[in-house]
Amino acid sequence: MTTEDLGGMGPLVARLGRAGQRLRHADRDRPWVLDTAVVVLVFLMFCLPDLLHGIGTDGDGDGHRRFRLAFTQLPPAGMLALQAGLVLPLLWRRRAPAVAFGAVSAVFVLQWSLGAVLRADVALFVALYSLTLHGRLRQLPWACVVMAGALGLVAARVSAAVSVWDALFFLLSTATAALALGLMIRIRRAQLAGLRDRAARLEIERDQRGRLAVAAERTRVAREMHDIVGHNLSVIITLADAGAYATAVAPERGREALHLIGDTGRQALGELRRVLGVLREADGRRGEAELSPQPGLADIDALCEGVRAAGLEVVYRTAGDIEALDSGVQLTVYRIVQEALTNTLKHAGAGACAHLAIVVADTRLTITVQDSGPSVPAGRPGTANEEGHGLVGMRERAALYGGHVSAGPAGTGWTVRAALDLAPQGGAR
Repeated sequence: MTTEDLGGMGPLVARLGRAGQRLRHADRDRPWVLDTAVVVLVFLMFCLPDLLHGIGTDGDGDGHRRFRLAFTQLPPAGMLALQAGLVLPLLWRRRAPAVAFGAVSAVFVLQWSLGAVLRADVALFVALYSLTLHGRLRQLPWACVVMAGALGLVAARVSAAVSVWDALFFLLSTATAALALGLMIRIRRAQLAGLRDRAARLEIERDQRGRLAVAAERTRVAREMHDIVGHNLSVIITLADAGAYATAVAPERGREALHLIGDTGRQALGELRRVLGVLREADGRRGEAELSPQPGLADIDALCEGVRAAGLEVVYRTAGDIEALDSGVQLTVYRIVQEALTNTLKHAGAGACAHLAIVVADTRLTITVQDSGPSVPAGRPGTANEEGHGLVGMRERAALYGGHVSAGPAGTGWTVRAALDLAPQGGAR
């Protein structure tokens, strides 16, 4: 067969597949239709010829004459009764295969005990096939024993016309074929069911991975928004309070506070646009705010200036090769510093001073923010009984680089320390 022939069979195979699928769906909805069709088919092919012509009438040889004389010629009523006993139990061949096989076997043994032969005996092989396919596997051994006994009886009764060994070979080969066909189809169905189950599990796992990815992205966006909104609103609120106080005594300081509020608000709006851009569907066009770079260590000076403008003195120093840090580490450091200074601005009080130090030594980066405010102000995060969302966010960011964050009173103020591991994860290859 050529490749063109195989290609031409594609539509035929597709049509047969669709027809088989429709047949399976119809059988699932009305299983009795197929069982009835099997019974009707067996009756038309094997029962009706016996009723119309009898057994062994098609032939004139000596073998056929000996065959006719060796068996009892049943009246039509008796023949019809035995045929019904052989064929009708096939209606339950799938719902109760063991019961159907037992009933067919009993009628089969009765028929051959009477010395009658019927073409409807093929129902015994159909019942064995159905038991193998639909029944319990532990029922097969006794079914095989019953089958062997019944076929041995047949071989003994036909010995007048056919050799016993020839008869046993033919009958047992037919029974083995029915048994093997049932087992093959059963194994194939089990394999297909396993593949379908595996595909369903893989689909569920894919959906779960997708939901976890969405949840992780939402957590990341929520963390970014908390850092951006929390810091900038704290600065804006502090500047607004200071501006309201300064307006009465020094109007020029009030105007300066208003300008700082506007600058801080615009900066917060730009960062929010960039962060919220990940929530919009990609349409091939990205806004100008989305193209702005993520903040890094170079932006910490501007961050400190904004905090100083809000009334908190900040002393900032660095040590080590901080310029060599990648953008992900710089963003993490920036957000940790931003959150720590925001908490200091909210809780340290007027006239406080914060000392910020970022130190890189070998593969370790440490961040220290220590202020001179009260050590345990009301509502300050990081106590034994309560942790603010900001501290949780800092710890989540540090954990991305195998680090940790600690916060608590130290002397007369409050100290936040973060340590990040800069060593490559998993080692070099």
